[in-house]
Amino acid sequence: MGAGFARLNSLTIIQTTQGLAEYLLAKLPYTRSAGVVIGHDARYNSSKFAQLAAAVFESKDITVWWYEDLVHTPLVPYAVKVKKAAAGIMITASHNPALDNGYKVYNFNGCQIISPDDLNIASSIMHNLEPTVWDTQGSSLRKPILDTMSASYYNSISSRLITAKAETLPVSFVYTPMHGVGLQYMASVVESAGSKVIARMIVVNQQAQPDPEFPTVKYPNPEEAGALDLAMNTADKANVPLILANDPDADRFAVAEKVDGVWHHFTGDQVGILLAYWVFSSITSSATRDDVMLTTAVSSQMLSFVAYAEGFSVHETLTGFKWLGRDTQDLQEEGKRVHFAYEEALGYMFPDVVYDKDGIAAAVVFLCACSYWGSPWAKLQNLYRKYGYFVTTNTYWRSPNRQKTEAVFRHVGDIEDPFPGRLCHRKVLRWRNLTTGYDSATENKMADLPKDPNSRMTTCWLEGSKLDDGVRFTIRTSGTEPKIKGERSKIPSDG
Repeated sequence: MGAGFARLNSLTIIQTTQGLAEYLLAKLPYTRSAGVVIGHDARYNSSKFAQLAAAVFESKDITVWWYEDLVHTPLVPYAVKVKKAAAGIMITASHNPALDNGYKVYNFNGCQIISPDDLNIASSIMHNLEPTVWDTQGSSLRKPILDTMSASYYNSISSRLITAKAETLPVSFVYTPMHGVGLQYMASVVESAGSKVIARMIVVNQQAQPDPEFPTVKYPNPEEAGALDLAMNTADKANVPLILANDPDADRFAVAEKVDGVWHHFTGDQVGILLAYWVFSSITSSATRDDVMLTTAVSSQMLSFVAYAEGFSVHETLTGFKWLGRDTQDLQEEGKRVHFAYEEALGYMFPDVVYDKDGIAAAVVFLCACSYWGSPWAKLQNLYRKYGYFVTTNTYWRSPNRQKTEAVFRHVGDIEDPFPGRLCHRKVLRWRNLTTGYDSATENKMADLPKDPNSRMTTCWLEGSKLDDGVRFTIRTSGTEPKIKGERSKIPSDG
């Protein structure tokens, strides 16, 4: 946030909303009556930005389905689906640093926008730069929906995701919303699960209430080293071995467990596999290839091995829930039963509730699993013994200079034909660049996944060794932060 056209501020929020509104009116004739959903988190200026956006829509006689208080991000696409709205807007920067904010747009289908809508909206913004309204006062077109949508959301989770098993163990856990909005929603879903899951929640008091400064963490991202230190201290004092965490807008979910005196911070892939296996085990009839789960091109390959062994299907997408959500809907239109989707960056989607990642839904499903399994770490080791020990390691480099980031990928990511013959003393078997759509493994050298010229992502497959059946390595840009990410996954030799 800051002054200028390259920052988020009142003017750029108004300009963005004017462009979006005009695009919706031209694309969807029913936009005025269908309305748009608007929500916001607790970051600096989030409330003001949401009110400015609402005022722009109202000035164009478009109904605004208005969340009148703080919400976690999944409630916006949930309301888009329930209200059959023309679009949804969430003012949030998720787990970014304190001085960031963002403007997240959902399409009429409840999924994040993808191309060509994003490019067409950007063009519409450039044709509607003159601000027409500065007023933040609401009109009769602003319809409050917090109570009704929250109740509907809790009911959807309770009726569709909380499954009872023959054995139910009490689950005690420490919870942190990481200075965000998650506590009230987490407390409500735990209460709604009370008849099926016996849970005792201990809250990290120093991080319980929304605070845009995020004073106890360097970055409010549960993936970051040190982010769960306060939660671990709280858990140690209470003698509780399990930690559940959300990021500030509660669309991501993280887990840690203390086993034999050592804290294990689960990776996103490990949580994803545990949730996927629980969902699979909850399918009432025998799974078939029409039962589908989704993951992304940088997530662990373990889910595919589990699916092959158990008879269901896995569908792979580009990174990001805009792709996972869209492909889920496409598969459902084909008659497939889509049960779950995840990506390694702590995102988990349950399409029965919402077509986006949902940290609150993931937490309550994880509690259901723990109430039956006991230790999630022990269950994970059982799955490794059954399907193979899949190792994933992720790292990143902060790269706030866009020109330097582009230079990195010109030297590394844009190499195609010929591509390097060896990497880290291993032979390169396959090279794929999803920025250009190149894939050395296909007959026409075109990737099966869609190319995305607006992002950077290169993957190579390396030959196996005595310890494994091969390594997949990806280097890419982050979709939400100024980072270059590296992801490596290893297939076990007995996989």
